[in-house]
Amino acid sequence: MNIGDKVRLVHSKEEGIITRFLQNDVVEIEIEEGFRLPVLKRELAVVSSVEGQFFRGQKGSQTAEKSAESRPSGIRAEKGIFMAFIPLNDREIALHLVNNTDWDLPYALTQPSERHQRGLSGGVLKAKSSVKVQDLLIKDFDDWGTFVFNCLYYTVGFSPERAPLNKRVKFRANTFFKNKRKAPLHDKDAYLYQLDADEKIEQPVNAQTLKEKMFEKNEPEPAIPVKVERPAAVIDLHIEKLTRDFLALNNAQMIDIQLKTFEQQLEKAIASGMDEITFIHGVGNGVLRTEIHRRLGKHKNVQFYQDAQKEKFGYGATKVKIK
Repeated sequence: MNIGDKVRLVHSKEEGIITRFLQNDVVEIEIEEGFRLPVLKRELAVVSSVEGQFFRGQKGSQTAEKSAESRPSGIRAEKGIFMAFIPLNDREIALHLVNNTDWDLPYALTQPSERHQRGLSGGVLKAKSSVKVQDLLIKDFDDWGTFVFNCLYYTVGFSPERAPLNKRVKFRANTFFKNKRKAPLHDKDAYLYQLDADEKIEQPVNAQTLKEKMFEKNEPEPAIPVKVERPAAVIDLHIEKLTRDFLALNNAQMIDIQLKTFEQQLEKAIASGMDEITFIHGVGNGVLRTEIHRRLGKHKNVQFYQDAQKEKFGYGATKVKIK
């Protein structure tokens, strides 16, 4: 006796197929109605093909023939149908259909157009098998169009009923080329798309819940404290202190860098809780000093400002008192 053999119970007329061997000389058989029964080996007799032919015209022959065609489904891999795009070189890519399930799949792969559809591949895609459909040019990606895949699920013997699979696919470059991994059954890198992946099911909206959400008070999220780096007490705004490329800058560019540094360091001083900060801007033609004083005079967080360290900088430095 082997798994898949057709057997008959010695003390009854029931027949079935051996599905597995259990302990203590017990065999599990699947009868026509789909039930599985544990039976002692000595209670079974193998039904030979000759016997089936001899009794073909008699009553009960239809059951015998049907059992002869049946075998345990053994479905283990329920999902795993892929379109696998395997690169051939830097210009071409080969499209394969991969069936990594334990179902046989009568299928059709087509491409629809405005008035017609183009058949690309069809037939029966056996369990744990793959079929090459066509070669495609990568440069024509935007012209590949839409693919439509339809299939049925089939296996010999008894199996759960499954609805046909119908899938319509249009690839986008920004996601297609990010999904590269090993193709099942090929062990090659491929751009994979699973045709039988679980769809995301949107939960129905409960009217009462929706109403409650609409009238909920939007509580502000608690602010996350940000630690601000405390600047130095004295900031030198001379351009050679701020950039190595000062020789390549014109006057307007230099002033812009100096003022941006002044603004940044003043805001850091305020945010970090400093009482005062001094900026060394130099005397020069007075343009930078004048602009800094103009901005300080309008700043809401500045208590006052004044020339600082005259004995050292003359009128080339300004101390700022922060509120």
